Amino acid sequence: MIALVTGAAGFIGSHLCEHLLAAGDEVRGVDAFTDYYARGQKEEHISGLLGRPGLAFVEGDLNTMPLLPVLDGVQVVYHLAGQPGVRPSWGSDFELYVHRNVLATQRLLEACRLGPHPKVVYASSSSVYGDAASHPTPESATPRPISPYGVTKLAGEHLCEVYRLTFGVPTASLRLFTVYGPRQRPDMAFSRLIACAVEGRAFELYGDGEQTRDFTFVGDVVAAMRNAAMSEWVGVANIGGGVRVSMNEVVSVVGSMCGHLDVVRLPSADGDVRHTGADTRVAAAAFGYRPATTLAKGLRAMVDAMSRNVELT
Repeated sequence: MIALVTGAAGFIGSHLCEHLLAAGDEVRGVDAFTDYYARGQKEEHISGLLGRPGLAFVEGDLNTMPLLPVLDGVQVVYHLAGQPGVRPSWGSDFELYVHRNVLATQRLLEACRLGPHPKVVYASSSSVYGDAASHPTPESATPRPISPYGVTKLAGEHLCEVYRLTFGVPTASLRLFTVYGPRQRPDMAFSRLIACAVEGRAFELYGDGEQTRDFTFVGDVVAAMRNAAMSEWVGVANIGGGVRVSMNEVVSVVGSMCGHLDVVRLPSADGDVRHTGADTRVAAAAFGYRPATTLAKGLRAMVDAMSRNVELT
């Protein structure tokens, strides 16, 4: 297949490009290299991909760049580009979230409508649920985001459904539950935790640590994305790791891998939900989703990758 990956230099995007190339797909990658975190890290993510047969990469902003040329011949669009992060989405920065998560998604869908109607796989988020009433949470639960970030991701889902139902653009929105793995964004909990453990620094933990998450390994996520793209299924589906784990448990596991770990406890942050848990039966039935990576195995991969990076520096 010929695939367009937006946000190709990001954490999940770079893993997805690797996965698609390994599967024999032709990949066109687009990334705006926004300043949410250091450009150098994103460049490192894709440094091993540039020049590989089957990959064409361009730097560009979905809100301004010509989209029809890059969509020419494309059969599937994996839309991962956007402004991440729950905590920074409050206040004046909300305008940036609207620009990068809502307006960019609408412009991309509009180009897909005018072009060859490729299938669009949209990377949504468990943040759309907010503090869900039940766990695991099914897709039928009413979304009630409690952060501006979650609001923008839900808006992107609604846009996908509007363009699917009105114009026939096939769309699949995947609600990703706390994705982790090597190259995870530096602001995310696992990345901060493991960096602190490897470098011997104290880890700042928001809340009492009893909050639970359905952590999902990035390799399982990118496999799910391609399987969804290859299927006839359209709609909304959860993608989770299959087990809810508390942050205190994660700290204990990482501490056992790396040695002593000091923890500094901070108040919970606005917009952070207490628990998440994915009911993945829709994804299992629609395109055979089965998470294959245990938390211990995934954390070990992150620790090993972080340790190598520290040795190199």
